[in-house]
Amino acid sequence: MTASRSHIARDMLDGIARVFLADALILPTGILTFAFLTRRLGPDGFGSFAIVSAIIVWIEASINTIFHRATLKLVADTKDWKRVGATIVRLHLCVSLVATVLLWLLSPSIGKLFHEETLVTYLRLFSLDIPLAGLTDSHRNLLVGIGGFRQRALSSAARWIGRLLLIVVLVELGLSVNGAILGNIGALLIELVVIRVYIRPPLLTVIRVNLPGFWSYVWPLVLFAISVALFNRLDLLALKILGGTANEAGIYSAAQGLAVVPGIFAASFSPLLLSTLSRLITAGDVSQAKTISLDAMRLVIVLLPFAGMTAGMSYEIVDFVFGPLFRPAAPVFSLLIFGALGMVMISVVTAILTAAGKPKWVLVQGGPLLPIAFVGHILLIPRLGVIGASTVTTFCATLGAMSSVLAVYRVWKIFPPLPTVARACLVCVIALVSASLWPASGWFFFKIFAISILICTSFVALREFSPQEIALLRSLIHLKPSI
Repeated sequence: MTASRSHIARDMLDGIARVFLADALILPTGILTFAFLTRRLGPDGFGSFAIVSAIIVWIEASINTIFHRATLKLVADTKDWKRVGATIVRLHLCVSLVATVLLWLLSPSIGKLFHEETLVTYLRLFSLDIPLAGLTDSHRNLLVGIGGFRQRALSSAARWIGRLLLIVVLVELGLSVNGAILGNIGALLIELVVIRVYIRPPLLTVIRVNLPGFWSYVWPLVLFAISVALFNRLDLLALKILGGTANEAGIYSAAQGLAVVPGIFAASFSPLLLSTLSRLITAGDVSQAKTISLDAMRLVIVLLPFAGMTAGMSYEIVDFVFGPLFRPAAPVFSLLIFGALGMVMISVVTAILTAAGKPKWVLVQGGPLLPIAFVGHILLIPRLGVIGASTVTTFCATLGAMSSVLAVYRVWKIFPPLPTVARACLVCVIALVSASLWPASGWFFFKIFAISILICTSFVALREFSPQEIALLRSLIHLKPSI
């Protein structure tokens, strides 16, 4: 590993670690929030909240992905980021406002579609989150684009902690589902205030600026974003539309909530990867960009045994977080955790292809997921219920991950090492069996720690990591933490 590559890798991994640790607060705070809401709202109330949340998150994620990757690339390529940023913020906000109005008007029809008239009130209240999310997401994208990783981490930490506190207070005051919705809106406002402390693109001053290359990147990414965002929520929505009860929706949503860790990693990893690759390619160092891209795909594969450990402990995790009432979520969770890892690979490859100037390839490798999943849900959900929905989602995510890796090979002629794939599969089986056969009642966290050590030791014993990579990890561990 050259000094230049080591320096770039260290900077990127340091940024990933900071952002991931901050975003990972969604795990403890999210688990506490889910545990609180499932007990206070019950399966029916929690199921209604999960449905409206899925709709809002899909809309916000779709809008953000329209601007996200193109914003990172433009900001990385320009010195006058404030002028470009002000224009992007306004565009982002305008699209969000249009979506808010449309959702407000369509909410009665959505309520009838889901056979839940109470969803109308919830959707209209939650629609206020969309323009606020537009402002927050656009500011966050700019912050990452200029390299403000520590500030980005701090704003995320403030959001997730604030979300937990606000939801608990408002629901305890008797606001029920409305309180949970208002807690989410308030948390976004907290994050926006924190970000505006560090980055302040002009909001009121009229600035007109051309965005060269923006729209050529946007249109395929828009279609890809809508497809993947809908795919991520299609299983829950299809389950309800195809006859599932609010109780089943609550069970399924609980399993989805537990499978968020790979998605958190993807959200932390992909933007920094895109920014790093874009800078290398702009500087003409395509060879270095290819090497880092290959390492990024390899890293995702190495995470496979941790998904196996999680699947093996699914019943213990569900019991610990939600209690016995939600025990049917365990087998669903066991499947979805592997699908979530497949979506991480798709996210990483999307960053690679975007940086390589191939946004159309992003659409080609991710677009087919939605129609395949749609057909699969129609066939399996009526027969297998929540298991059918999770099976389709995991199968499609795995298929998409494989096709995305092939897309990178077509563009850059690089492919993850097959020995790494073999070692990861072997260690995954070891972790899955160990987690399944070891009854660790009362030793829940120790079991996670012990099997994680077993996974890492197995990879070292199988010589997956080079001495240079081990030295790099050690150097990161000795960095002084500061956000």
